[in-house]
Amino acid sequence: MKMLFMLRDAFIEANPKLLENAGTLGEAKVLFTDQGIAKEQLKREVADVDVIVVAVVKIDSEIIDAAPNLKYIMKFGSGFDNIDHIYAREKGIPVTNVPGQNTEAVADYAFGLMITAARHITRKDREIKSSHWELSMGHEIFNKRLGIIGFGNIGKAIARRAAGFNMEINAYGNHKDYDAATRLNVNFMELDELFQTSDLIIICTNLNETNRKMVNPDTLKLMKPTAILINISRGGLIDEEALTEALKNNRIGAAGLDVFAEEPTKSELAGLPNVIATPHIGGATYEAITRIGDVAFENLKRFGEGMELKHLVN
Repeated sequence: MKMLFMLRDAFIEANPKLLENAGTLGEAKVLFTDQGIAKEQLKREVADVDVIVVAVVKIDSEIIDAAPNLKYIMKFGSGFDNIDHIYAREKGIPVTNVPGQNTEAVADYAFGLMITAARHITRKDREIKSSHWELSMGHEIFNKRLGIIGFGNIGKAIARRAAGFNMEINAYGNHKDYDAATRLNVNFMELDELFQTSDLIIICTNLNETNRKMVNPDTLKLMKPTAILINISRGGLIDEEALTEALKNNRIGAAGLDVFAEEPTKSELAGLPNVIATPHIGGATYEAITRIGDVAFENLKRFGEGMELKHLVN
């Protein structure tokens, strides 16, 4: 079988064993996509492949139709909003993901963004490197009120870490795991109340058409002027124009953004002084990529052998 891997450059470098293993199953081709890819080129690349393994590149109905031999799409990670899995199902093409393997990496990263934003760490680092020494005041995250949007695997991992900072932990989610909430001392609340009362808000929910731009002018108006917003999920959950205006006018304190509506981003938002911006690296650890690669290869092997696939999303 012909497999096309569209992964971040660093993912391949961190786990070369994945391609070596895949090569035992058939032809494994790599398309590096960190700098984006034009749709017409993407159509040419998928024209003769049987399997697509993709990280963040958008696989819509047009791309699926451009691949007449396509029999299987694998998301190299958990969130599959970049794949038109409904159309794939109509075409008889299974779509799987690799859930849960980057949970701890992303939860760690959320706290990195929180502390960095609260204490201006990146700005101070840049100043020191330009020979400028100046004290600046920040905020502690200890004892603060944390709002978690999305209480899945990552939300729960964040709550576990927040206990060590003695935080009051509140969460909003459509699927409420009351047993886990009790165990982790988490209180569920409605979204507006979470925006109004939180000192720090972390978005870690899946993107869908019901929550697109859930951070918008109305919800931003509810937030405290010192509040910090962290997004480690998907850029489409935020109205970037509205957040840009709120940050420029100091209506909220800061933001830590690992994801953007378009990636690579060229948005004004990423360049603001009170924004910590990173290139979608929350799950990019050697440990997480190794775990994802192991689960991915197992499913590729199952597909090659005609066995039932794990982690079907459609």
